[in-house]
Amino acid sequence: MPSDVKSWGALEAKKPLEPYQFTRRDVGPGDVSIKIAFCGVCHSDLHVVRDDWKNSTFPLVPGHEIVGHVTAVGDKVTKYKVGDTVGVGCLVDSCRDCRECQRGLEQYCPVKRTGTYNGKCTDGTGPVTMGGYSDHIVVREEFVLRIPEGLDLAATAPLLCAGITTYSPLKHWGVKEGSKVGVIGLGGLGHMAVKIAAAMGAEVTVFTTSESKVADAKRLGAHHSVISKDAAQMKAVFRTFNVIIDTVGVPHDLTPYLETLDLDGVHVLVGLPDTPNPEFPPNRLVLQRRSLAGSNIGGIPETQEMLDFCAAHHIVSDIELISIDYINEAYERMLKSDVKYRFVIDIASSFSK
Repeated sequence: MPSDVKSWGALEAKKPLEPYQFTRRDVGPGDVSIKIAFCGVCHSDLHVVRDDWKNSTFPLVPGHEIVGHVTAVGDKVTKYKVGDTVGVGCLVDSCRDCRECQRGLEQYCPVKRTGTYNGKCTDGTGPVTMGGYSDHIVVREEFVLRIPEGLDLAATAPLLCAGITTYSPLKHWGVKEGSKVGVIGLGGLGHMAVKIAAAMGAEVTVFTTSESKVADAKRLGAHHSVISKDAAQMKAVFRTFNVIIDTVGVPHDLTPYLETLDLDGVHVLVGLPDTPNPEFPPNRLVLQRRSLAGSNIGGIPETQEMLDFCAAHHIVSDIELISIDYINEAYERMLKSDVKYRFVIDIASSFSK
């Protein structure tokens, strides 16, 4: 029978989250039921519950950085068994038939890309999918990920979004030993970009507006830092970088950063500002064959690859562990960038009270 779920959700836009109960579907033949242990708090959660992107359906339960343990499987499930440690990221379904899905790029599926929360619900249990700020979740086997042994489970949760969002462009644009990588912003995404790029062998430079983050950038694995509002420091890295990962989620001028790209360099946007960035002169790209690109999370095969890479290199997120009843305070602190570097909800303890 379908099961009742304890959760915290947004009942309407721009209102504080509160306890909310809803029903998940029964475990079908191809499904995996997961008791959630931890769920990361992504800045996207804040955007969606406040309807900043004007596509939210309420009530909704956020959370797409989920780790936990399998409690039941359908009779056609072959990859997982009860007791396995698993994760769920930003996707819980796709058409699985289009060319993107066939290439393992489900995040670009144009037919039926279904987000872990606020996605169109196709099982009849509600208008939208409900995410990981809840005690358990039921997910198709194809969208469940194996969590490697040896990783701290709470600190692994943000890898399911922040980790893959930065790993995917670094991998796609060929970052390797000796690559010169710039990272704009040292927050939840940026600190993962630094760790992963450094593990790939790149020479990593963090762009920041704050002197206070220079020491932390070095601790996280960056080789250099540049204060981006200092013209002399920006001039010193003119035509330096092969790849820039831009994690900033507010509008900002790209022109100074494009000037730091080498010939054939690429500036990759992974942050999503609410309003457009300022325009920039086309010659900043044309005269050095530079590219401006974007990247969106990663497909299921690549996300598993990322988890295995992080396990091999002992990479997890820097986190602050919280209880679910602290979530509204956590959101306010996120708005002030007052977290190093990701909040993670202790779901198991929160709902055992």
